[in-house]
Amino acid sequence: MSAAELYTKGAKVWITDPEVVWKGAELLQDYHDTGGQKTLQIAYEEGGEDTITIKCKDNLPPLRNPDILIGENDLTSLSYLHEPAVLYNLKVRFIDKSVIYTYCGIVLVAINPYEQLDIYGNDIIQAYSGQDMGQMDPHIYAVAEEAFKRVARFEENQSIIVSGESGAGKTVSAKYAMRYFAVVGGSNADETQVEKKVLASNPIMEAIGNAKTTRNDNSSRFGKYIEIRLNKNNQITGAHMRTYLLEKTRVVYQASEERNYHIFYQLCAMAQQPAFQKFKLGHQDDFYYMFQGSNPTIDGVDDAAEFKTTQEAFSMLGITDKQQMMIFQIIAAILHFGNINIQEVDPSGEQAQLNESQELALSGLIEATRIDRNDKHLPIMCELLGINQDQMKKWLCNRKITTVGETLIKPLTVTQASFGRDALAKHIYAKLFDWIVQHINIVLSSGSKENKFIGVLDIYGFETFEINSFEQFCINYANEKLQQQFTLHVFKLEQDEYVKEQIEWSFIDFYDNQPCIDLIENKLGILSLLDEECKLPKGSDDNWCRRLYDKHLKHKHFAKPRMSNVAFIIDHFADKVEYQSDGFLEKNRDTVLEEQLNILKASQFELVADLFNDGAKETAKKSKLSNVHMRPGKQPLKGQTMHKKTVGSQFRDSLSQLMETLFSTNPHYIRCIKPNDVKQPFNFEPKRAIQQLRACGVLETIRISAAGYPSRWTYPEFIQRYRVLAIKKDVVKRDMKQTCRNILQKLIQDEDKYQFGKTKIFFRAGQVAYLEKLRSDKLRACGIMIQKHVRGWIWKRKYQKIRRSVLLVQTFGRGLLARRKALYLRRTFAATKIQKMVRGHMARKMYKQIRFTIIRMQSYARGRFARERYVKLRQDAKATVIQKMAKGWLARRRFTKIMRGLVLVQSHYRRRKAKLQLKILKVEAKSVEHIKNVNKGLENKIIELQQKLDVKNKDILQLHRDQMELFNARKEIEKLKHTTENAKLSSNKISELEEYLRILKAELEKEKQEKKDVISEKEILKKDKQMIVEALNNENKSLKDKLNEANQRIKDLESHNTSSDKVHHQVAEDKQMLLDEMAPEREHHQRLVKDYERLQQRYDNLHDEFLIVSGVGLTGKGVSRTPSNLSEISIDTDTDTGTGTGSDKEEKKGKTDPDQGYGTERRPMRDTLLRKGLTEVEGQWKDHNGTVEKKTESR
Repeated sequence: MSAAELYTKGAKVWITDPEVVWKGAELLQDYHDTGGQKTLQIAYEEGGEDTITIKCKDNLPPLRNPDILIGENDLTSLSYLHEPAVLYNLKVRFIDKSVIYTYCGIVLVAINPYEQLDIYGNDIIQAYSGQDMGQMDPHIYAVAEEAFKRVARFEENQSIIVSGESGAGKTVSAKYAMRYFAVVGGSNADETQVEKKVLASNPIMEAIGNAKTTRNDNSSRFGKYIEIRLNKNNQITGAHMRTYLLEKTRVVYQASEERNYHIFYQLCAMAQQPAFQKFKLGHQDDFYYMFQGSNPTIDGVDDAAEFKTTQEAFSMLGITDKQQMMIFQIIAAILHFGNINIQEVDPSGEQAQLNESQELALSGLIEATRIDRNDKHLPIMCELLGINQDQMKKWLCNRKITTVGETLIKPLTVTQASFGRDALAKHIYAKLFDWIVQHINIVLSSGSKENKFIGVLDIYGFETFEINSFEQFCINYANEKLQQQFTLHVFKLEQDEYVKEQIEWSFIDFYDNQPCIDLIENKLGILSLLDEECKLPKGSDDNWCRRLYDKHLKHKHFAKPRMSNVAFIIDHFADKVEYQSDGFLEKNRDTVLEEQLNILKASQFELVADLFNDGAKETAKKSKLSNVHMRPGKQPLKGQTMHKKTVGSQFRDSLSQLMETLFSTNPHYIRCIKPNDVKQPFNFEPKRAIQQLRACGVLETIRISAAGYPSRWTYPEFIQRYRVLAIKKDVVKRDMKQTCRNILQKLIQDEDKYQFGKTKIFFRAGQVAYLEKLRSDKLRACGIMIQKHVRGWIWKRKYQKIRRSVLLVQTFGRGLLARRKALYLRRTFAATKIQKMVRGHMARKMYKQIRFTIIRMQSYARGRFARERYVKLRQDAKATVIQKMAKGWLARRRFTKIMRGLVLVQSHYRRRKAKLQLKILKVEAKSVEHIKNVNKGLENKIIELQQKLDVKNKDILQLHRDQMELFNARKEIEKLKHTTENAKLSSNKISELEEYLRILKAELEKEKQEKKDVISEKEILKKDKQMIVEALNNENKSLKDKLNEANQRIKDLESHNTSSDKVHHQVAEDKQMLLDEMAPEREHHQRLVKDYERLQQRYDNLHDEFLIVSGVGLTGKGVSRTPSNLSEISIDTDTDTGTGTGSDKEEKKGKTDPDQGYGTERRPMRDTLLRKGLTEVEGQWKDHNGTVEKKTESR
């Protein structure tokens, strides 16, 4: 079959377009490959015509699939397997059918709809439970059911790999897969306690590991692999989680329009609650680590409600309220940590309480930093973490460098100190994150034996930004490994299908990204060179980048940018990515000052100390395994450096472990696609989609399938579809395979275009479309023949039907006209008679109505005239009455006025007469006799009035007494009433108090007797102490002997092959019983060990600082030095480190020369407070050791 047979006029093709990637078109002319045709006329579906240039036959535009295949739920079933076909099929299913899931072979393509869909309920779970993957529509539950069915039926461990870029829906897909396992793998129809705990881990991990980015409001900033473990009955017994590459940088820095981790905002939303006020938090904009993104809110998300959900999840997983508050306290301390303001020492500022380095900084010799004494966030942070404020303040601004001969205290610049502060904050959060994950794993683990599991991998997809750094490098490295595993698995399944069907096949060439992986992880690869550069004293990002150019510039997957000497390009499987080398070394080192860690190890809070006490964790693990109490490990030797693995090495090891797990399981793939960047529901942007399809491996699956035989039909399906292309002699009724062979030999001449398998026919790409074209042509020819005969029969029948209809219409028309005329005559006679009767009736009715109206009008008029006359008469009578009253009032008013004038005249006259009489009386009053007579009369009257007043006062006093007596009597009566009631209640209470007093006396006697017994038993216990210890030792020996005997019996029974399962079970029960008996002792011992380590760490910190202060000298360069034999703590530094021999140390101890080298001199100790604190810690340490020994002896 040549191209000319397919590229004919009317054929539909795909044309590249810069906006929509691929645009549909139709050919307007045939293509002839023999004539050297160079152009083709096409017409676009949206309208418009164009001419495209054809350089060669291989440059022809891709053909479109037949309409019957458009919208298929499996992309591999398409006849033409290429990029435009895949993109268009996904678009049709997503936009036209609102379907978000599509199969691509073994891959489930999931497009994020950006809205809630009602397709995840329990009824949907029950519908997919027990069904085969191909029987139901594509769904994540179908993939989960396939994994669950395989692990139950074949006892094979399964893995579900969910990948995609940020915002594509990976976390939600993984969550729904876990929900399916929790429902189907539960012991009942409802979720059991184990399944609820498995699902409860999701809100916690989202709170502490998810954040808002520009692409996603709930983006997972770490990778995780969750193993859901099943027992023999396929019920969930537990789970285990592994995490990969937490984005620690987000704790201290967020890009524009992004947020920190959700837990920080949830905690600030609860700041005003009484239980959280001790954290002294406030609005989220008050903290430097939270407002850098300038967009602290998420639409439709209530941080306070989400915090309550997180608390409920913590409680569900057995984390106590005390532990929860401690976790939130550490997170709050991180926020305060970010607000600590580190300043450069100001020469013009206050110089009190400065150390020697800061004094030199004031003189301009070195650059040093300080923290303001009024900084309110430092004491809050130290209080929340339970650490020493002065020590943390010192080591935030300084660092210690240990060399071969001495220890140096070097001040940090503002940049270095700020970087150290952020590094410590990131380290604290990472340690807390690991602790929570570890605790979740402990809770989700079960004591029963688990022999199979289903793993769910939620990991970041391929990333490329304008500026790519160490995080993107690690993420893309992980995707390279996953893509290799995916390609190998798809290739293996493809070849297995050919072998199963027993068809002849040749090796399929596929893209192998092993060279790119070797470039990254091989010896002298990118990671190896990065680790080597991190170990160098003066290693830098520029030096490392130059070494990469020297080693790998000729590698085909490595390139150097033209305009940069500090960047490099890696050709990944998805795209070329340019990485900026700036920050690679620091992020790979992940350096935190040892002095700061030692301060945190000495925290008074057990959880804070445990986060950084790795040695104690290892000791605890060993003690649990061996059931033997072990002392904590010793501190490193003086000057010794503890090298830890770099971040890149840790990630490479964890990734290798993940690959081993995935290769040991049967994988299932879910590729999540983000349809647009504006988060608009059911909006499909082809450009964004095609980038992700290229990056996630879907197109690679299509390419592998297209390289072989992508189209596959079973024999019954082929015969049912293409029986129309066969003739009768080609059909063999009892042999469908031979029938198909007879059909295809005539239709397709090239036998390489198809293969016959045991149950299927395998076609090369494009052959099904060719068969569909032949089928449509045959059906079109048959349709034309049928149409010719049917149309002739239809028109003949139509003519006969019309003739019969015309005759019938004429007959009925003539009868209708006659009936209409007769009806007209009858109606005319009837109308005349009706008019006569109606007109007489209407005349009589009108006469009666007029007569009734006139009578009614007359009665109304006469009544109105009478009422008007009556009203007039009434108004005249009222007016007469009013006139009478008005005339009387006027007369009375006139009389009153005259009388008032007469009285006024009389008063004036009488006043004049009184004045004359007053003058006469005044003259008489001046005479003596008159005065005596008047006074005598007045005295008698006064005496008489005084006597009456005394009598009245006596009466009033007597009345007051009587009233008081009456009031007191009433009051006494009330008191007697209350007294009577209280007496009734007190009579019962007195009896109770007497009984209680008797009981107290009895208890007192009992306590006295017990005190005497305790005093007497004290002597007996001292004597029996030794006997109890010996008894416990003997019992321990006997238990060990019993355990050895049990082990010996197991070996004997195994050698004789008799009832091995029962013996193992009995031995396990005995061993568990011994572990349970020793558990309280072991836990008590571990608590004592932790207390001992914290006190030991505090003692070491103060002792080290004491020695440093007592032996510090100054040099001209502003560096404080102490002899190396006074330091017990060392850290990895950028300078050379070494360890002095014992003889050198003894020689230094023996020297008395005050000159310590480099022009320094030993100075006397001047910090008496430090010596006093050291003495107090030594005393506490000795007291604690004594307490530990006493408790050990008593036990």
